[in-house]
Amino acid sequence: MYFVGILDGDGDTWGVRIPDLPGCCGGGPTAEAAIADATSAVGEWVAAVRSKGVAIRTPRLRSDVVSDPEVAFDAATESVVMVPAIIETGRSVKANISLDAGQLAAIDDEARRRGLTRSTFIVSAALAQITRLAEPA
Repeated sequence: MYFVGILDGDGDTWGVRIPDLPGCCGGGPTAEAAIADATSAVGEWVAAVRSKGVAIRTPRLRSDVVSDPEVAFDAATESVVMVPAIIETGRSVKANISLDAGQLAAIDDEARRRGLTRSTFIVSAALAQITRLAEPA
């Protein structure tokens, strides 16, 4: 699930607001840092609301968000980013995946080089791909 984020900023002050999640936003010294912070904020926001038994509404389409007068999107100074809702449960599960033996060897070599386990490396690589969609165009 992805939510529309509105990115704005300049220099070393950037922010992302998530119009569909009241009060949910992220910030940082770069656009990338603000998006990463917004990704964490979305996951925490959704988890907190769900823990109270409240259903999360389906995220609106990009076109619906930017055309909403209450959002007040300014195309001259703001960009649209898609922010993933990554909700960690704190519960590990096993997953059986199939891949080429050479790819697995490369994964293991790189994980070892970075001082990571295979699982940690694969999860970090997958999350990097998921959050790549959030980068501004």
